Amino acid sequence: MLMATRDGLTFDVHSWGPADGDPVLLLHGFPQNGGSWAEVATRLADRGYRVLAPDQRGYSPGARPEGRRAYALGALVADALAVMDELTGPTARVHLVGHDWGAAVAWQLAARHPERIRSLTAVSVPPPAAYMRSLVTTRQGLASWYVYAFQLPGLPERLLAAGGRRFSPRLAAALRRTGQSRDAAERDAAGLAEPRALTGAINWYRGMFAQRRADRGADHPVTVPTLFVWSDGDTALTRQSTERVHQHVEGPFRYAELRGVTHWIPDEAPGQLADLVLEHMGEYPA
Repeated sequence: MLMATRDGLTFDVHSWGPADGDPVLLLHGFPQNGGSWAEVATRLADRGYRVLAPDQRGYSPGARPEGRRAYALGALVADALAVMDELTGPTARVHLVGHDWGAAVAWQLAARHPERIRSLTAVSVPPPAAYMRSLVTTRQGLASWYVYAFQLPGLPERLLAAGGRRFSPRLAAALRRTGQSRDAAERDAAGLAEPRALTGAINWYRGMFAQRRADRGADHPVTVPTLFVWSDGDTALTRQSTERVHQHVEGPFRYAELRGVTHWIPDEAPGQLADLVLEHMGEYPA
């Protein structure tokens, strides 16, 4: 485990592979942490890559600021950039991979700092502008009912609290309904058993409506080589939310769909995902 800092916050960073390997930054989503990438990361490290996966804001014990505004997308992007600066160097270029909320951060990071990104792989979640638009124009709004429920102050925490147990049964049950295995659901629910950890994770959803108007739903086009991976068993992200992804990419673009796989691609299909990422990265070496 490595560490990186930014503005008084300390991020735990999982690492795999040789120190001199080409760097790959993996960004996790809700309600996971950097360790959830282990099976994918091991496969990348076996091919000689240096893989870094931070526990992001709200998930690292040393990086849990209070208030929804502290979790706006701009702050999350700046965190990822700080991890890159400290652990790979301020001018190094990385292969960037994000799943779920990590994909939202990755889209913005690649769009705003293309000089630092060699390739982008976004898993499950489309660019923020495409997602925000789909909330009001397609059935994605119904699929994302929990996004609105998470805006209520305090209520989600009361409903999902572990109450002194190893994990929250309600959170684990909710994750299982989306397709997670029992072991994975209990693992991720246990990671949020501490009240401040649960609030920090939920604040990512609250922060999406607290960011500056100029950043809300507005993306710069992505110019770096991009792979977008979606799975047809995803109950959180509908096909309609992904249909315009290519319109936000001005560089080389590829779409890959995994059949019979739920939202939890890194857990459920790590080999398939790793193969796609390795092929994509291999096309854009140093």
